Amino acid sequence: MNTHIFKTLTLGLALGTLALPVSAQQNDASRWVSDELTTFVRSGPTDGYRIVGTLTAGQPVTLLDTSGDYSQVRSESGDQVWVPSSELRDTPSASQQLPALRTKVEALTTELDGINETWENRTASMSETLEAREQRIAQLETRNQELEIAHDTISQKNGDLEARLETQKEDLLMRYFMYGGGVAGVGLLVGLIVPHLPRRRRKRDRWF
Repeated sequence: MNTHIFKTLTLGLALGTLALPVSAQQNDASRWVSDELTTFVRSGPTDGYRIVGTLTAGQPVTLLDTSGDYSQVRSESGDQVWVPSSELRDTPSASQQLPALRTKVEALTTELDGINETWENRTASMSETLEAREQRIAQLETRNQELEIAHDTISQKNGDLEARLETQKEDLLMRYFMYGGGVAGVGLLVGLIVPHLPRRRRKRDRWF
């Protein structure tokens, strides 16, 4: 939609300004017959002179003189005749401008097509780059979620291991207490029993 509007505006500006440079290239004596089908020309500068021929619409002529409402012109064939001044134009007629306008339009169309193609290629490249970045972002987000899940799993396992280690420490401590208590009990029991054991009497040594 934007490309179409851009083309239309550009072509309109080109068509509107094309007549100016064309007229600037002509000399002051250049004239063109108006866009009427034919224009009668006379042998003199009034309606009383006889008609000697016609000029076709858009035909270029050279202005030679002006008298009253008539202008003397020389046609491309070299004939010098008088034509009503109102039938002359200072700029080329539409029929004269049409080929140049067509050429200008074709050149502008080609240029705009090139601009449009370049813009479309750039847009496509930007879209591809954006799509690739979006895919990369999606991959990174997925990877981040996987890492978060792995972190949670490891944290849970670490908590379980710490709980088991704490339990094992308590069990080991309890065993130490039991072992130490047992040893102390046995020692106490031995200490209580030993004094009550019968003692063997020593034999007296005899001297001969």
